[in-house]
Amino acid sequence: MFSVTLAAGMLLGFKLRDKQGYKASYFFSSGQRNTVQEILNLIRVKYVDSLHDKDLNADAIAGILRHLDPHSLYIAPSRLSSVNEDLEGNFQGIGIEFNIFSDTVNVISVISGGPSQEAGLQTGDKIVRVGDSLVAGNGITADRIRELLRGPKGSAVKVTLLRDGQLLPVEIHRGIIPLHSIDAGYMATPDVGYIRINRFAANTYREFMDTMLVLQQKGLKKLIIDLRQNPGGYLDAATKIADELLSDDKLIVYTQGKSYPRTDYRCDKPGIFEKGNLALLVDEGSASASEILSGAVQDWDRGTIIGRRTFGKGLVQEQFPLYDGGALRLTVARYYIPSGRCIQKSYKKGIEDYDEDILHRYQHGELSTADSIHFADTTHYYTRIKHRVVYGGGGITPDVFVPLDTTHINGALALLYTQNTLYNFVYAYYSRHRKLFDEYQDAADFSKRFHVSDDIMQAFRQYARKEGKDSLPAAGSADEPELRERLKAFFARQRWSTEGYYEVSNAGDPMLTKALEQLGG
Repeated sequence: MFSVTLAAGMLLGFKLRDKQGYKASYFFSSGQRNTVQEILNLIRVKYVDSLHDKDLNADAIAGILRHLDPHSLYIAPSRLSSVNEDLEGNFQGIGIEFNIFSDTVNVISVISGGPSQEAGLQTGDKIVRVGDSLVAGNGITADRIRELLRGPKGSAVKVTLLRDGQLLPVEIHRGIIPLHSIDAGYMATPDVGYIRINRFAANTYREFMDTMLVLQQKGLKKLIIDLRQNPGGYLDAATKIADELLSDDKLIVYTQGKSYPRTDYRCDKPGIFEKGNLALLVDEGSASASEILSGAVQDWDRGTIIGRRTFGKGLVQEQFPLYDGGALRLTVARYYIPSGRCIQKSYKKGIEDYDEDILHRYQHGELSTADSIHFADTTHYYTRIKHRVVYGGGGITPDVFVPLDTTHINGALALLYTQNTLYNFVYAYYSRHRKLFDEYQDAADFSKRFHVSDDIMQAFRQYARKEGKDSLPAAGSADEPELRERLKAFFARQRWSTEGYYEVSNAGDPMLTKALEQLGG
């Protein structure tokens, strides 16, 4: 009897589904009607033409999110892994940096201690095959290469390399590859340390502490933290670093939202650098967690903020997993720094206007003149120690303004940068003249003694013409010092990675120069 009843129920259910069509999707619902879902179901079942469900859902989601703030977003399943990798600070792969030019995958650098180094890969190798897939001369893309090379830790991938004209088969066992959030940490002067943080990820605090310990052993007494173009990341990473710079139980930031009661984040332990002159470098690309750190330092009069007004992102996102394998990153609260100000800039004029805010700042002269800075919120807030006036409603305004240097950038140089002509030349030249760079002990030695010779400049011009870059003739003699500086910095990057690049390029950086003046370094 039970079996007959079950079979009859199933049959009735299928008939109801076939008869009612779209209504069947509500069979397990709570009974509360949802107009948006009802319309989508009607379109799927009754519309005259066939539609792709993914496109329909994506458009519907985008339409809903347009009514929220600019930072609430839907992350598709195909993007979720790469988005999370940046914040988690690692991925599973073979551990190389590559570039594609002349339709060939070139190994730019090999991560020290990684799977590729253990397998014998070298800078200058060209990857011809990955497994059975040909990856040379067929329009291969960077995304496709990453898809082929990445995989679970411990799994093997076979690659065929071209080295010195010989094909070389190599098997590489994939591993956990770190994504470092600190680009550089070195002594800018005998007593001034410099640390550049590119984002606030799960591993940032540990990297910061490791770097600080090394620099303190080298004589660090004063500190510069570079947050330029840092888009933010985990709140926890920023508050932990702030705790190392601020004393006692000082308030770092608090969050509050409609459904989220106020939560305070305070210092709770002795810090590694609570005393000593401190400067933070910021610009219009410094956002979110970068603004929390710089805002806390400014509000407690702990250090000097140098640069230009920051981005102005003071919204808290929480990520919710979705049934399709994607995620919704939803704004749930706002940040408030110790003076009580919210650093979020207005988005009342719409997302398009919000996205063009930096362009508007440039057009209004704010990036070149401190007097042009516009305060959307004219309320006076006060720093906690010296009671200096500060403003909210649109980022952190620096204590010392440094304008954007546009004198060396013209259309010709911009093309050389965007087309990767400079870096591709450096890679090719370095691969052929590696012994030339072996005589330098480190990036500091290289910065002092290496000069881009006239022979190198001539080789660069020939390379650019051979590659068909018609922008080079437009770059006149006035641009040559800029080209030489960039080439030198890229050579340092090729030899000593990002730390070498910043140690060399910072030598003439006006914002770092201003910071050293402020610190007395």
